[in-house]
Amino acid sequence: MAGLDEILAGGLARGRLFLLEGSPGTGKTTIATQFLMAGAAAGERVLYITLSETDEELRAGAASHGWDFAPSFEVFELVPPETLLDEDQQQSLLYSSDLELGETTKRIFEVFERIRPSRIVLDSLSEIRLLAQSSLRYRRQILALKHYFSRHDATVLMLDDLTADVMDKTVHSVAHAVIRLEELSPNYGAERRRMRVLKYRGRKYRGGYHDFVIDTGGVRAFPRLVSAEHRTPFDRTTIAVDNRALNGLIGGGFERGASTLVLGPAGTGKSLLVLSFVKSAIARGESAAMFIFDEELGLLFDRAKGLDIDLQAMVDSGRLLIEQIDAAELTPGEFSERVRNCVEKRGAQTVVIDSLNGYQAAMPEEQALILHMHELLQYLNRRGAMTFLTVAQHGLVGDMKSPVDVTYLADTVILLRYFEALGRVRRAISVVKKRTGYHEDTIREFVIGSDGITLGEPLTAFQGVLRGVPTLVGDGERLLDVD
Repeated sequence: MAGLDEILAGGLARGRLFLLEGSPGTGKTTIATQFLMAGAAAGERVLYITLSETDEELRAGAASHGWDFAPSFEVFELVPPETLLDEDQQQSLLYSSDLELGETTKRIFEVFERIRPSRIVLDSLSEIRLLAQSSLRYRRQILALKHYFSRHDATVLMLDDLTADVMDKTVHSVAHAVIRLEELSPNYGAERRRMRVLKYRGRKYRGGYHDFVIDTGGVRAFPRLVSAEHRTPFDRTTIAVDNRALNGLIGGGFERGASTLVLGPAGTGKSLLVLSFVKSAIARGESAAMFIFDEELGLLFDRAKGLDIDLQAMVDSGRLLIEQIDAAELTPGEFSERVRNCVEKRGAQTVVIDSLNGYQAAMPEEQALILHMHELLQYLNRRGAMTFLTVAQHGLVGDMKSPVDVTYLADTVILLRYFEALGRVRRAISVVKKRTGYHEDTIREFVIGSDGITLGEPLTAFQGVLRGVPTLVGDGERLLDVD
């Protein structure tokens, strides 16, 4: 199962009892089925003991994923014996639960002795808990099952749907490891699923929450990204861009293993500016990846052609990967996994995320965005990639605010602004931060046209350009022709 072995630091230890718990619909049966199918594929005999679903329902669910049970995959549908369902045969001196629990355990042992599987799934514990009626009897029953299976070196995965008593932690102390599945329902968009390993004896597993999805073909888990595990040696060189004036403004270029944040109100040209950096990377023979949250790709491709940037040709050459990201459908963990695949498998050396506003929509909380971005940027920096991010600020001129402040995370911050002069709305660009070296402290006007991005001379005769309401303090200013 993709990702889960990494979360568990190798998988499930053979001959131990494990607990997989979660509310109905979180994916327990799917994971359990994948666990047994992996054993069957390895030539092991496996057994699925079901107290809640029928054999036909299990096979129908597997068929929906395109699975067909192998001959070594046994399903045992454990139903109450007919005598316990017949009113005339029910006992009056003994509690029926005593008989049902004993009969259930006996039949589990009988089917095990007959099949002798090496992997077992017991679905679900809520039925046994109801039969036991008391916490003491329930614990003793689970311990009896554990010791019995342990003597036969069987690996057991018990499922618990948490419907009987969510506060009952009886099995937690008995199980070798406990995995919890959760389902979150945002106000808009698809449900989100995540998992967490609550305990694993003698194993340094990956803690915290990990996103996962249920697709046709099974469960895919996305281990939480830990940037410290991905340190890679690389040459930290400075790469110049094609535009000489822009190159001078940013101090000679961008450094490998550094991130750049392009900040400004809507329409100032953040995406087109970043596209010029992608064009330079492709021209150098490198690979690049763009993750677009806000704009429809067809419109982006058409706008890029106006700057003499043929994105379709770059995609066709295999040098550029562009993905349209739907924040309402994609979890943050899956997004991080896609970025990793582009860097590690496709060799992308330039990564663009446009924009963080859309990325934030995939986060349940603002603080989560900061933590995710910190790990993702650190990961990209340690892999030697140049990362470009855009953030759209609220407002057009005057006092503008960002939906979330990530300027301290970026190594370079480029600020774009509108300003009014001589009866026209104009654009200004400046570099307000660069950790890795010198940069101009000037504010320059710029225009976007068929020749790309053109920068003017420093706006020395104006004051208040960054506020959007400049005043003329000099003898005049030579502005760019915007016609």
